[in-house]
Amino acid sequence: MKVAIIGAGNIGGAIAKGLIKSQKVSASDITCTTLTQETLDRLKAANAEINTTLNNVEAVKDADIIMIAVKPWHVEKVIDQIRDKVNYEKQIIVSIAAGVTFDLLNAYLTKDTDTHNDHVAPTIFRVIPNTAIEVLSSMTFVAAYNASQEQKDLILDMFNALGCSMLIEERLMPAGTALASSGIAYALRYIRASIEGGVELGFYPKQAQEIVVHTVKGAVDLLLANLSSPEVEIDKVTTPGGITIRGLNEMEVSGFTSSVIRGLKTGK
Repeated sequence: MKVAIIGAGNIGGAIAKGLIKSQKVSASDITCTTLTQETLDRLKAANAEINTTLNNVEAVKDADIIMIAVKPWHVEKVIDQIRDKVNYEKQIIVSIAAGVTFDLLNAYLTKDTDTHNDHVAPTIFRVIPNTAIEVLSSMTFVAAYNASQEQKDLILDMFNALGCSMLIEERLMPAGTALASSGIAYALRYIRASIEGGVELGFYPKQAQEIVVHTVKGAVDLLLANLSSPEVEIDKVTTPGGITIRGLNEMEVSGFTSSVIRGLKTGK
């Protein structure tokens, strides 16, 4: 399977490295493009077998999957460049550009359609990962347009190798972005606040960070291993009259849960 990644910057480059690390795709079967040779040189330095080019048309020529990972306002320009070279019967388009809908993508792809794509609708996926994709821990949302079950399974399997992927309806993409993509920042903000609290309690900053990071990791591992809910795990550490329940209640008085929910809804 050959993959072309147009716009292999932060996210696109992380996808390329993750696919290689997960052994889902060999480096020699990945072709990356960027706007600058400097970025391509960094990719080559990470893995000399990755194919790199500044030419988007050249990149998509033999690809089975074409990933468009450029900024949303560059998507139409990129598609205009490659459209006549894409074979909709054989190639899958995967857009990593937030906010660019299937209606827009389909309009860009079918504008001035040439003869080899006449009467053939493109297979398109919208994919929204988060920055943890670089350590194979992304929560990635996938929506499909004109895709077979086999094609859906292929894309989900690819992104499951980079963390966890979930097939959702396109209408849920903004909510997924708020919950998982922006959600990384929200989780890190809690971690930062806890580290600051740890320093106030008497720990050195590096000690506080180590404690908080491993505590959060432990909480996540409990939920994943036990397939339980947060409340079940919270109940295990809250004793009547204890410091845990007092701390939780004080956080709620300060609006902890409602603040998180308001932040998520603002992001959506």
